[in-house]
Order: sequence, then C-alpha cells, then structure tokens
Amino acid sequence: MKETKDLQKEIRALLKQKNALMLAHNYQRDEVQAAADICGDSLALSQAAAKSDAEVIVFCGVHFMAESASILCPDKTVILPRLDAGCPMADMITAEDLKKEKEKRPGVPVVTYVNTTAEVKALSDICCTSANAVRVVNSVQSEKVYMIPDRNLSMYVARTAKKKMEWWDGFCPTHEKLKAAEVLKAKERYPDAVFVCHPECRPEVIDLADAVRSTSGMYAFAKETMAKTIIVGTEMGILYRLKKENPDKTFILASKSLICPNMKLITLEDVLEALQGMDRIVKVPEDIRIQAKRALDRMLEAPRD
Repeated sequence: MKETKDLQKEIRALLKQKNALMLAHNYQRDEVQAAADICGDSLALSQAAAKSDAEVIVFCGVHFMAESASILCPDKTVILPRLDAGCPMADMITAEDLKKEKEKRPGVPVVTYVNTTAEVKALSDICCTSANAVRVVNSVQSEKVYMIPDRNLSMYVARTAKKKMEWWDGFCPTHEKLKAAEVLKAKERYPDAVFVCHPECRPEVIDLADAVRSTSGMYAFAKETMAKTIIVGTEMGILYRLKKENPDKTFILASKSLICPNMKLITLEDVLEALQGMDRIVKVPEDIRIQAKRALDRMLEAPRD
C-alpha cells in the first residue's frame, strides 16, 4: 500500500501532465479533498470546470455531478473515478416518473433540484440548488410549481415561497437519518453551541436550527458566527474544511449516522487508476445535454433578490 502523501504526489503529477483539473465535493474523504484543485458543492464545481482551461475533469463526487460537468463542458473529458458512486435521491425519480407527473399537472412548471439525473433535468423547466431554491421557485412565472425530487427541501422552500407547491416524495437517506432527538441531545450537551443544518433535513430538525444552509453556506456561516461551538447537521465530510478554515472553533457532528457511503467510495487509488487509464468517463448524449443545459441556464438567469 502506498502512503497517502505518495498517492497525492503521483496524482498531482498526472493532473499536470494530462492538463486535468481535480474537483472534490465537500462530502468526499479528507485525503481526496486535500489532493483536489477545487473543493465545493456540486454545481459550483461544474461551473469551475466550465471556466477552466483543463482538457480533463476528474470529478470526485457522485454520478449526477459528473453528468452536470459533462452538460456544462461538452468539449472536456469528464472522469468519475468510481462509476458506481451514485446518489440514492437522484435515483428515486426517473424520466418516466417525471413524464407521468407532468401529465397530471399540465402547464405547471417543474423546478428540479440539481441532485437529479441528466434525463430528468432535460424534462424540467428550471433547476435549483439548495442555496437558491427559494429564489428560483419565486422566479417562476406561475402560481403553481411542482418540485422534485426532495420532499424535505421542497417543504423548506414552501415555508417562505410565494407559490402553491406540490412535490415528489424523494429524500436524501443520509440527511433523513438525522433525528430531532439527536439534535436536542447535542444542544443539551453543548448549551452554548449553535446548530446549522442542511435543508435536506427533516422539517422537525430544521425547526431546531439556528441557521439552514447549503454546504457552501455552512462555510460562510462558520466564519461569521460569534459562537465558538457549532453543531453540524450535514454529511461528515464537511468537517474537514470547517476545521481547517476555523481552527479556533469546535465542530460537533449532530449524529454519527451522517455519513454518505456513496460519497466515501472514491479513494486516492481510484483517482490515480482513472487518470492512468483515462477511463471511467461520463458523457451525456447531446440531445439530452442540450435540454438539461437549458434548465440549468434558466436557473443561472433567474433574477436575484
């Protein structure tokens, strides 16, 4: 077995040799994040890929994220080091499912969370992220909106959105595991702490939060808050950067269950092998790509508050 530092050194050398950019999602293993050029949330990483001069994108995340990079960077080679790294929530709704739902609601715009397959995005009117979901829903020129696939994010948006909303009954299994009782126990143990959680959490968990943020929003919140102890309600991978950027603060994971097995699949060995073989490529077919990109572009064009 090679040492972590040796693997990282080999990867960095190959990235340079192949004019490649390594992206790592905030939930990836610590050592994978440490080796990456850029760490961030799914859409921001794909946007960074599109702006890059790199010919090859090594996306350390899950399948729908590599698809998003392919949608925005059709001229680049997108590598997913583990092709079996999927997203259970994205898999909870298929293109066929969405077609049926659209038939039930003729003329009702579909707002689709980026945590979906390219085929589903291609059938959607507009995409959203966890950070901009409320703004995107409010930007739609319709009184009614159908939101997919995450019921928890949809319920969170429905609290403040100025639309009549219906949604698909999907969820993130990792965020769904976090129970209100665990948060209350953590708050009791750390009475001076603040609790920040992801909008993919259950409504009763969100009710206990001092702040509800996307992963990128959590980094900003951690820097801004005066609190020295922060209870975190999202996947454990986020702790790597939170601790690195805020050495004077203590971060407590709200539950030991906050670990996504799919986000932990990619190892440094996988990255090295994929770069050596230039395989494990994700390429969205052009007809689907064009339609899916339209939904992403509409999101980026949505007016800001």
